[in-house]
Amino acid sequence: MAGTSYGVNHPLAVKLWSRKLMSEAIKATWFSKFIGTSANSIVQIKSETSKDSGDKVTFGLRARLRGAGVQGDATLEGNEEALTTYDDNVIIDQMRHAVRSKGKMSEQRVPFNVRDEAKEGLKDWFAERLDVWFFNQLAGYTAETRTLFTGNQAVVAPDAYHRIFAGTGNAADEDLADTDLFSLSLIDKAVELANTLDHETAEGLVPLRPLRMDGEDKYVMFLHDYQVTDLRTTTSTGQWLDIQKAAMAGGQVSKNPIYTGALGEYNGVILHKANRVPKGVHSSTGAAIDTVRRAVLCGAQAAAMAFGQGGSLNKMDWTEELFDYGNQLGVAAGMIAGLKKTRFNDRDFGTIVVSTYAAKHS
Repeated sequence: MAGTSYGVNHPLAVKLWSRKLMSEAIKATWFSKFIGTSANSIVQIKSETSKDSGDKVTFGLRARLRGAGVQGDATLEGNEEALTTYDDNVIIDQMRHAVRSKGKMSEQRVPFNVRDEAKEGLKDWFAERLDVWFFNQLAGYTAETRTLFTGNQAVVAPDAYHRIFAGTGNAADEDLADTDLFSLSLIDKAVELANTLDHETAEGLVPLRPLRMDGEDKYVMFLHDYQVTDLRTTTSTGQWLDIQKAAMAGGQVSKNPIYTGALGEYNGVILHKANRVPKGVHSSTGAAIDTVRRAVLCGAQAAAMAFGQGGSLNKMDWTEELFDYGNQLGVAAGMIAGLKKTRFNDRDFGTIVVSTYAAKHS
């Protein structure tokens, strides 16, 4: 009986496995529910480099008009207002990894398919790496200088206007004491700041633009596990109970993927726990601070992501090769992509970093 077989690097097999790998890797990422092509996404996909050549996508922001306008029959000519625009860009580069078997005899000893396990291993590797990109960029984790771990571009520290520190009088991560823990009041302060950032305070400042969900404005906030424990175990009145009262209120929001896995909601902020929220950074030495974590409040278009030609959320490169006269199978996967926190006029655009003391609880 004749059988159908797709050998190493068969064109159809390559296309199938490349799609499978990328699709499964993205689904396995923590931040997949926040990616989209619309301006109402936390991570907005920029498609220019996936269609044309180039290694950078430049995009712009139009600032709000602030002129007084004219009233009645007052002359409008000569009182027009010039548009103010800012730009940012995301750089793309290639990232690859591979798995190689030791040989057919080694494969004979194990009850699994090396090709299948290679795909699973690479899926987990890419998913973890993309999550690291996401959190290092949004939190401005400058202690990580390897761009392979920061979205293929350098991380930029959060500016002074988009930062909040727990406690009183703290102005840097290293100032935080073991009493400066995460609390609901920090969410209130972050929301207030997000809504009141103003160009008149400093050039280029604009309020964070909330996500529009079911006719309501929402922000999303990411907290490290240590910060969540501090929040849950506080002895202050309300606190965690207030979050639980609002958790998934109304039922309809539970269908929105942004709510999937959420801790709950407080003051219009959907709270998510993520163990890859990065550590604090010493303002002088640039070293990581183990006892500090940087929670991040996000609005729409907090980050931008782009892919190389032919790449997308559904496709990456997949290559199989035989070595040593066909004895060893090598499987490689790669993608040309980049991810970056959005900034305009040297100001953060869609993020507010909230630093707190956060140590492991024994």
